[in-house]
Amino acid sequence: MTGRTPSLTACVLLTPWPLEHVRRQHPGVPVAVLNEARRVLQACPQAAQSGVVAGMRETAALSRCPDLHAEVVPAPEAQTIWADLLEQLYARFSDRVEGRTGGVAFLALSASGARDLATALHAPVGLASSRELAHLAALRAAPGEVKEASPGAAEQAFLRLTPLTHLIALGVPLSALEKLHFLGLRDLGGLMAWSAAQREAFLGVDVGKRLNRFLKGECTTAVEKHRPGQVLEASLAFDLPLTEPAQLDAALRDLLPGLIAELRGRLAATLTVHADTIGGRLSGTRQLKWPLDDLALTRVAGLALQDAAALPLGIDRLTVQLGGLAQPGRMVGLWAGLADLEVTKTVLSRFPDALVRVEWLDPWAYATDAHYAWVDWVTGQVRAREMTPRRSWAPKPAVRREQAVQRVLAFFEGRDP
Repeated sequence: MTGRTPSLTACVLLTPWPLEHVRRQHPGVPVAVLNEARRVLQACPQAAQSGVVAGMRETAALSRCPDLHAEVVPAPEAQTIWADLLEQLYARFSDRVEGRTGGVAFLALSASGARDLATALHAPVGLASSRELAHLAALRAAPGEVKEASPGAAEQAFLRLTPLTHLIALGVPLSALEKLHFLGLRDLGGLMAWSAAQREAFLGVDVGKRLNRFLKGECTTAVEKHRPGQVLEASLAFDLPLTEPAQLDAALRDLLPGLIAELRGRLAATLTVHADTIGGRLSGTRQLKWPLDDLALTRVAGLALQDAAALPLGIDRLTVQLGGLAQPGRMVGLWAGLADLEVTKTVLSRFPDALVRVEWLDPWAYATDAHYAWVDWVTGQVRAREMTPRRSWAPKPAVRREQAVQRVLAFFEGRDP
């Protein structure tokens, strides 16, 4: 009787993710990712060999490498593309996919499935019994190949030969790795010769305990099931291409009210606009903030289309997508009401005078007693407390004594006090 093929944890590396995405869009060409100030954030090895380094201006990078393709990849767009890739991995390879960090994805796969994944993405893939070991194995794999960390004695040998620079995958900071390198350590085997107390003292309590638990075999062996992200979409096709901003505003006003109705009170994290033009599909993504209304979404969609620069080419079809849907949670107050929370009843049963409310009389009043008042939690009657403003001004004892003296003098002198 043939048994079921055991499922292991596979880790595929596509780091750094924005640069890897641009490289896949422009194969065979030196590429670089720019920030909003048009400075180099990341450069591929081919561009680095030509002298392109991080922090360099775009003009200086082009002077070093004339064939360089430099592009700005906004963070919302990078997140959207990474989510699309996770959806493809879920549809083609496994129902258990996790990718919380852009460029690093974990899947529950067999050995043959891991080889198919490495071939399809032409990326390094690590295969092991846990996520941590799979990540370390992927760091030592070549693009398009699978590096497997076999359990048993081979696993210990694999760990001892792990370079110190790969310990970043286990949460060890780069500053600590530099100190270990200064001491002459080159791999994890030298660090395994230390005691647990020595590792905690040198690396810090948090990092040291995390590394000690990993060396004792306490690893994450499960990959959670992937939950496909729901996307709301609306599209509109045109008989004649749109070329004027007024036409575009009218089209967005027709599309967006239907999307807001489909939200049904939910929140959306991103808004993506796809414009089908004569030159192909151009897209733009923007992050959203609550609250969402027609005017705000129309403005954000217009800004996304400006980023895509699709209007000069003429838009044949316009598609608007809302992604990252979530149900909002609101807390109206610490004590929502007498009948809402059981803890309120418990507090009032033990301490009847413990809870009071503030009743605003006139928020703009200059006098404190006309500003607010403390009232009882149950009855709503004004309750005098230490923080209750005084209803009338009471003079000091010295002032009261002086007033009494003046009244006596006024009585004897026969005048009105």
